[in-house]
Amino acid sequence: MKQEIKTSFTLSLLGAATLLAAQTVSAQDLVVKIGHVGPTSGAIAHLGKDNELGARMAIDELNAKGVVIGGKKVKLELLGEDDAGDPKQGTQAAQKLADSKVNGVVGHLNSGTTIPASKIYSDAGIPQISPSATNPKYTRNGYKTAFRVVADDVHLGGTLGRYAAKDLQGKSIAVIDDRTAYGQGVADEFEKGVKGAGGKIIGREFTNDKATDFSAILTSLKAKKPDIIFFGGMDAVAGPIIRQMKQLGLNAKLIGGDGICTAELPKLAAGTMGDGQVFCAEAGGVDASQKQAMEDFRARFKANTKLEVQVYAPYSYDAVGVLVAAMVKAGSAEPARYLPVLAKTEGYKGVTGTISFDAKGDIKNGALTLYTYKAGAREQLAVVR
Repeated sequence: MKQEIKTSFTLSLLGAATLLAAQTVSAQDLVVKIGHVGPTSGAIAHLGKDNELGARMAIDELNAKGVVIGGKKVKLELLGEDDAGDPKQGTQAAQKLADSKVNGVVGHLNSGTTIPASKIYSDAGIPQISPSATNPKYTRNGYKTAFRVVADDVHLGGTLGRYAAKDLQGKSIAVIDDRTAYGQGVADEFEKGVKGAGGKIIGREFTNDKATDFSAILTSLKAKKPDIIFFGGMDAVAGPIIRQMKQLGLNAKLIGGDGICTAELPKLAAGTMGDGQVFCAEAGGVDASQKQAMEDFRARFKANTKLEVQVYAPYSYDAVGVLVAAMVKAGSAEPARYLPVLAKTEGYKGVTGTISFDAKGDIKNGALTLYTYKAGAREQLAVVR
């Protein structure tokens, strides 16, 4: 039996591209198409556009430096699709990219769209890296084409549950989720984390990702006097929840996952968020040694787009880099040829940290960053693994 060779992507995204550009190339450029799918319309369009802009920035920088795959100079193209955060539209977008014979896909943003789309990519043999989908089911369906560059909900929800019970010393903790694959999944793991840390869940309520009126849910919870409320969902719903908590005089801390952990949340809460009232975790984060690389990325992103990074733009950026690095290593952009190399990614140096995949396609030793909000801005508390 042949010994398995462990590949190592130790060059940076730009460093690798610079070296490759120096190699002999043919006169004919090879067009490599990378798809991106996210909600670029609807209530969380700011998050979908953030992801897409991160992917586009990676492609623009790689093209500027020059990439060579299998002896041919490559021109990378981004094919962007909008799934509006809707599973049906997500599968339609996935099929469109498969029909266009893209060489790889970055996306989707939401677990609820990523999971059904992953079967389409699997059937077509197209590698897919999600920069932000955290539901564990995504990489547990056995699809060899599915990868992600952030920690999953088992880690994220469980960590937040333990943090609520121990660090915040929550005595009466309530849970609300939006019934999406992401919201329900992270809420389930949060509840397990609370109970595992000896905490008490006093109630669980449900809403949906299109709702705007939470008075009945919040009034019911207020009677139970929670000191902490966990919300599994996105910032477009969390903002109105915070506003209505204030209106009802419900003085509890709000905790949520990466879906609410955005730069936009204070605006969506319309000035009703108290300092230190909201706590959240982003599925990702960099240690001190990687801080400068992330700060440099944020500065370049703002210079290029005139926008602040919301959450996962740098993870989309790294997802493109990982795909291209695997193509370069394999000497081919054909999915069937570079997929085995992608699966063995080990030690890729990205702006979000070191990326290596386990046998399921999950990132190894994924980080979480805990935040609170003060004076209308996110304030980092800690990076945990």
